[in-house]
Amino acid sequence: MLSIKPTWVSFGATAAIVTSMGLALGLEAAGGSRETIIGALLIVALADNLTDSLSVHLYQEAEHLEGRQALVSTIANFATRLLCALSFVALVAVVPSDLRTTVLAGWGFLLLVLLTYWVARARHAPVAKEIGKHVVVCAIVLGISRWLGIWIAGRFG
Repeated sequence: MLSIKPTWVSFGATAAIVTSMGLALGLEAAGGSRETIIGALLIVALADNLTDSLSVHLYQEAEHLEGRQALVSTIANFATRLLCALSFVALVAVVPSDLRTTVLAGWGFLLLVLLTYWVARARHAPVAKEIGKHVVVCAIVLGISRWLGIWIAGRFG
């Protein structure tokens, strides 16, 4: 049986969670429609994901990681990021607009906390401290994304 290693999915999951939250909340603040938000999430889920996966793969090759291990890690990273991003797409598709920001933020923070818990336990690191650091960084990203959305709506709307 194949066990999933945190290093295979932590980069992709973190990138998908924080990027999807920031993108969706920023576009929502800018007045983006459901279709616009879904389209942006799908573009990032594929284009940015493929780019990041290739970058991770090349980095692993440069670090002389065994070829099969680098390939498995790359595929796991891509699949994890795609699945996380698609979960946000699904929520945008079904959640009413007046609840969307709250639901997306709640879902994203839940995923980030669970991922951080898993990684911290695997590293034998203090779980609460790691969760706190990651939640603060994510909150900063979301604050900046929301502020940019509001600024864009005011400037160009």
